[in-house]
Amino acid sequence: MAETSSAPDKVLKDLKEGKYAPVYFLQGEEPYFIDLISSYIENNCLPESERGFNQTILYGKDTNVSTILQNARKYPMFSERQVVMVKEAQDVSDLTKDSTEKFLMAYLENPLPTTILVFCHKYKKLDARKKITKHLQKYSVFVESAKLYDNKLPEWINGYFREKNYRIDPKAVVLLAESIGTDLSRMANEIDKLLINVKDPAITITEDLIEKYVGVSKEYNVFELQKAIGVRDIIKANKIVNHFESNPKANPIVMVLSSLFTYYLKILAIHAATDKSEASLAKVVGVHPFFVKEYINASRINDINKCISCVRAIREADKMVKGYTVVNVTDGFILKELLFKLLH
Repeated sequence: MAETSSAPDKVLKDLKEGKYAPVYFLQGEEPYFIDLISSYIENNCLPESERGFNQTILYGKDTNVSTILQNARKYPMFSERQVVMVKEAQDVSDLTKDSTEKFLMAYLENPLPTTILVFCHKYKKLDARKKITKHLQKYSVFVESAKLYDNKLPEWINGYFREKNYRIDPKAVVLLAESIGTDLSRMANEIDKLLINVKDPAITITEDLIEKYVGVSKEYNVFELQKAIGVRDIIKANKIVNHFESNPKANPIVMVLSSLFTYYLKILAIHAATDKSEASLAKVVGVHPFFVKEYINASRINDINKCISCVRAIREADKMVKGYTVVNVTDGFILKELLFKLLH
C-alpha cells in the first residue's frame, strides 16, 4: 500500500524479484519510465503460454471505468494471476468523473488479488485535489514519471551505462546529452544500438565510438558551438553554424536555441555565485567537475551585461523561428544573425 509515489527504479526492482502489486498507476510527462514498467509487466508477469487467456490490453479511447473493472474482477484461467493493462489511460473519458470514481475507489480498497491492474497515464497528471487521486496514491503503486531536468541528464546517462556494465568517458556523456537531449526513449534506443556494436564491456565508450555508431559529430554539435561562442572563437563557431545550416534535420534550431539559452543561464549562475570554488560552481551549474573550467573561462570573457544581452538575443531568435516577428526567413539565416550578436 503506497501513501506517496514510488520511484520507477524501486518498482522495477520489485517486479524483477517477483513482488507484484494488485494495482499500478503510472503517470507523468515522461513516457520512458511508464513504458519501461508497463513493458516489463506485459512481457514478464505471465508465461507466454498463459497470456492468450489471461492478459487483456485496453486502450483509453475505446474503454471506460466499467469495462476496466469488469475485466479486473475476472478470475484467471489455468493461471495464478491475470494482467489487465490500460494503455493511454489519460484518454479514459470517465476516469475521474464523480459518477464513476466511487466504483474505482471501491475496487482499489478491495482489489482482486489474482489481478494485476495497470494504468498507463501518459503526458499529464491527475488533479491532486481529487478523491480518486488520493485513493490511487494510498491504495496502488503510484509512480510519478517526471521529465528529467537537463542538469540531471549526464547522471542518468552514466547510470544507464553502469547498469549495462559499461564505462563512458565524461566528454562522451556530454556529447550524448547535448546531441540527443532529454528524450529518454530516444536516448535509451541510441545507447542500446551503440552497445550492440561495441559488444565488449571492457571497452570505454568514447566520443569516437558515439560519432561512429550514433551518428553524432564530435566536432559539429551544440556543445562545441557553446564552447566556441563562450571563448569568442569566431572561425570555429561559424564553421559549426554552417554545418547546422546544411544539416537542419540533425540539428533542429529549436534544440540549438534551447541549449544556448541554458548555456548563458549557467554562466549567469557563475556570476551570481558567492562561493567561486570549482567544486561549488560545478554544483551550481549542474555540470561534471571535469567541464566547469570551460564555464568559468566563459564567465570571464562574457560579463553579466553581455550574458543578459545574449539571453535577449536568443529570445528574439526564438520569436523569429515561431514567426512572431518576421516571416520568410530560413533557420540558417536566423542562426547566423544570432551568432553575430552573441560573438560581438
